[in-house]
Amino acid sequence: MIDVEKIRRDFPILGREVYGKPLVYFDNAATTQKPRCVIDSISEAYCNENANVHRGIHFLSQHATDLMESARDKVRQFIGAGSTEEIIFTRGTTESINLLASSFSRAFLNKGDEVIISGMEHHSNIVPWQIQSEIHGFKIKVIPVLDNGELDLEAFKTLISDKTRLVSITHVSNVLGTVNPVAEIITEAHSHGIPVAVDGAQSVPHIKVNVQELGADFYAFSGHKIYGPTGIGVLYGRKELLEQMPPYQGGGEMIKRVTFEKTTYNELPYKFEAGTPDYVGSIALAKALDYVQSIGIDNIAGYESELCNYAIERLNSIPDIRIIGNAGHRSAVVSFLVGNIYPSDMGTLLDRLGIAVRTGHHCAEPLMDRMGIPGTVRASFAFYNTKAEIDTLVAGIERVRKMF
Repeated sequence: MIDVEKIRRDFPILGREVYGKPLVYFDNAATTQKPRCVIDSISEAYCNENANVHRGIHFLSQHATDLMESARDKVRQFIGAGSTEEIIFTRGTTESINLLASSFSRAFLNKGDEVIISGMEHHSNIVPWQIQSEIHGFKIKVIPVLDNGELDLEAFKTLISDKTRLVSITHVSNVLGTVNPVAEIITEAHSHGIPVAVDGAQSVPHIKVNVQELGADFYAFSGHKIYGPTGIGVLYGRKELLEQMPPYQGGGEMIKRVTFEKTTYNELPYKFEAGTPDYVGSIALAKALDYVQSIGIDNIAGYESELCNYAIERLNSIPDIRIIGNAGHRSAVVSFLVGNIYPSDMGTLLDRLGIAVRTGHHCAEPLMDRMGIPGTVRASFAFYNTKAEIDTLVAGIERVRKMF
């Protein structure tokens, strides 16, 4: 069970006002708010444990290193990875996918090869592959999106060929809330010997993820979307694949030995972690994961599903509303349009009522083109949101609608 009022007291920002109104924060798909324990862990690290990791023999350096590596093991446990060697710290999902696209392409992709993505990808899982395709000459194929916001799995099967080298797919759509059947997609791809990468930015905060049970070969997520700090993220990769991939960046820590003639690279995961890492961020991320586990990811998933269903029911009572996407399995995101009101106008006026929503194309312009719309208003939920806040949102939309 979720004690939402108790949980809300853990998040200092939820007590503030915006334009004289109590803050209603429904932009959680963009970034989540932070509990006090995460905020305090950052201060604690800088006040008492700050020293560069992995390189010093003094007490502070060794202590900071232990904390960072403990955080790596916390991430490993949280997503069910087999080894800390498979957990690479990055700046977030975007950098994780850029790392993957660059290194995987150099190791495995040649002219004429193919990579499959989907029509509901965030730009972060489109543009990095386009950049690499221009360099290496491979082709990008796209799984179509059905009218209800689900992927066309039969079409996916026809896209696979003997030239397919990778499938890179989002677990949960940041626009539609669609929870894609990644286990089924992975099974199909693996039957052809094709590895699968998963963008988990919108899944890890909301549903239980076990990368080994899914069979994912790569999995990426961001700390700031799971109540941790900005600037820290994770790329999980199967060890046997990571070992074949070249480094993404060069510099300190990713080397064993450097001469002007030749450099030998460090072991996993450090081969992919050039320079001073955000060790304070990793410590705070571990604290955020502890906090989520204290509530229980299954409890979170159940409560957020209840919120989402309630929101859809209440929103459908508004005349002229159009909810975009109607997948059978969805996460805590609802995107909508109201009559001919432009999304940014709706968002601006809701903001004056203290209600924070996201408007625009949500870094998914191809999906907007597929749906034939310029953008949407998006309300995205977290376990600290309430049904009363949803009622406030609906009342706000009604008020704006009457103005137009």
